[in-house]
Amino acid sequence: MADKYSVEEAEALARRALHLPIAQATPIYEQLLSLFPTSARYWKQYVEAQMAVNNDDATKQIFSRCLLTCLQVPLWQCYIRFIRKVYDKKGAEGQEETTKAFEFMLSYIGTDIASGPIWTEYITFLKSLPALNPQEDSQRKIALRKVYQRAILTPTHHVEQLWKDYENFENTVSRQLAKGLVNEYQPKFNSARAVYRERKKYLEEIDLNMLAVPPTGSSKEEAQWVAWKKFLSFEKGNPQRIDTALSTKRIIYAYEQCLMCLYHYPDEWYDYADWHIKSGSTDAAIKVFQRALKAIPDSEMLKYAYAELEESRGAIQSAKKLYESILGVSTNSLAHIQFLRFLRRAEGAEAARKYFVDAIKSPSCTYHVYIAYATMAFCLNKDPKAAHMIFEEGLKHYMSEPIYILEYADFLTRLNDDRNIRALFERALSTLPAEESAEVWNRFILFEQTYGDLASILKIEQRRKEALSGKGQEGSLAPESSLQDVVSRYSYMDLWPCSSKELDHLARQELLVKNMNKKVEKTNLPHGSGTIGSLASSSKVVYPHTSQMVVYDPTKKSEFTNSANPVAASSLNTFPSNVAATTTHASASTLDEIPKNTPPALLAFLANLPIVDGPTPNVDVVLSICLQCDLPTVKQSFAAKGNAPGQNDSSGPTRGGPQRGVSRDRRATKRKDSDRQEEDDTATIQSQPLPTDVFRLRQMRKARGISTSSQTPTGSTSYGSAYSGELSGSTG
Repeated sequence: MADKYSVEEAEALARRALHLPIAQATPIYEQLLSLFPTSARYWKQYVEAQMAVNNDDATKQIFSRCLLTCLQVPLWQCYIRFIRKVYDKKGAEGQEETTKAFEFMLSYIGTDIASGPIWTEYITFLKSLPALNPQEDSQRKIALRKVYQRAILTPTHHVEQLWKDYENFENTVSRQLAKGLVNEYQPKFNSARAVYRERKKYLEEIDLNMLAVPPTGSSKEEAQWVAWKKFLSFEKGNPQRIDTALSTKRIIYAYEQCLMCLYHYPDEWYDYADWHIKSGSTDAAIKVFQRALKAIPDSEMLKYAYAELEESRGAIQSAKKLYESILGVSTNSLAHIQFLRFLRRAEGAEAARKYFVDAIKSPSCTYHVYIAYATMAFCLNKDPKAAHMIFEEGLKHYMSEPIYILEYADFLTRLNDDRNIRALFERALSTLPAEESAEVWNRFILFEQTYGDLASILKIEQRRKEALSGKGQEGSLAPESSLQDVVSRYSYMDLWPCSSKELDHLARQELLVKNMNKKVEKTNLPHGSGTIGSLASSSKVVYPHTSQMVVYDPTKKSEFTNSANPVAASSLNTFPSNVAATTTHASASTLDEIPKNTPPALLAFLANLPIVDGPTPNVDVVLSICLQCDLPTVKQSFAAKGNAPGQNDSSGPTRGGPQRGVSRDRRATKRKDSDRQEEDDTATIQSQPLPTDVFRLRQMRKARGISTSSQTPTGSTSYGSAYSGELSGSTG
């Protein structure tokens, strides 16, 4: 198969095998089950094909391979059917073997919510056994009572029917004895029935026939993972309040069923093993890890977890083999580092030293190994001299690695060796490319700020600016005397020499400086007069994909076109051209069409907006800019189009021209007296010079009781300056 875990191809192969002779179908089943070893459905299909041709030996062999790992009721029902077929005609010996088979089966899947039919079949089988004398009849009844009492305590789909059968059984045996037994088991049955209803809700979300494939991140897989987590948590809570042994059995069964579906999920294997460890079953956890590594042999996480368990219980050689198996396949330095740490813990410092000498000769060794072993020598072996030698040896190979330089500097800082720290920084910065040296420069400055004098601090800061000049780093864009430098010098950890508001202000200024240095056709300053063309030329502008846009409410297009409002009509005619222009959004013609088809008021508005690169702009700053913009007025727009001001109607484009005029006249007459005083107040404000402080302007308006809505006709869709009393010429 092209994709060996393709569910579709697997299903097609399984259907094909159903119609082939067993000799031809066997290789197909073996191929399927090598990829999906926990698919009870495929195992059942395979074994039924062998049973159909009475191939008992092959059937037994298949059951021995799948029964204990595929805990699903239909497969086990197939198993008991095979056992009864083999032993039903062998008399007493066959009955004993069949009884053992039933007990064996119920010990594994007797807690399954779907195991009711198996309990019923077992009871029916016991009732069918011959009783040659009263003693045998008494033993049979005792055996039946025990099976009934186990069955009615198991939350299954048939628990209520089993309870009724149990009551009838006890009443048949002895009415006097039945009353006491029924009263004793009634509360236990009620508890089992209540738990069954809860368990059913969890299991309804689970697909027990889902094929186990490696995680792909699909929504179905994630939903199943969540459903299993919920069910496992439910079972761990012991909702029926049964004894610990039986509760443990149910939890194990839930995990085993979970792993049939999530066979390739390492977190489920680890969770299972960890639960065993916390329950005190270390041997069981080891078996789980062994099965997990068979299922996911490439999982380093599981190998480390398994090695950790072995080391914790003193099995050093077993843990060492696991680490060596990781080293055999790993291509990164992590395996070397973890093995070094293990050897240091398990065998001592000398064993770790010997391995380090060999590890640094490996092609997969990187600077991480030097750092890890030097840190180990310094912190664990208490040998700073050896650590210094290791760092120096690594420096011969990794002088161009900024991270290595910084780790070495940290080590020297711990030694309080300021002379060698400065020498290290000077050596590193003389060889590092400028584009990779920013972090080292920053650390050098931090070191000088902590340990140096003022002259050395200022000198290093100046050198950094010169070194990073023109390399796209912050130093090249900062002014010669930047307050940011002072903030950097006099801050400590999360303590700052300024308020958070001042810090935000400085950060915004830094962004503005960056924008000023950008190479664009024409820079848009907050009070500039650029055009939309300059915005289009900026690489920072991202235009929306509008190829699928449609005109709002297209059913009224003809009404718009025939209305008495030529501005609305013209804007409607313009909009489709914008859509057509943007269908090829990557072409240069798209950008050329934008300024041509944009209303003049919107052009002027966009031209006055400041360039924003980074955080959300300050709303009050944008409002101040908008209030001080000299936008085209309604009269200007109409004059440009050759229309009289009286033809405009700002009540919206959804009504006809004559109706709009009548409606507006009626509204004007109705509001004439009530709004006269308000309009006088508005005129008073508009006659004054426009304040630059937006907060002052708001207070003035608030004091006079003027709202935005009082200056804009009701239902207007054309917005202009709310404070100037004039409408924008933009209607589209």
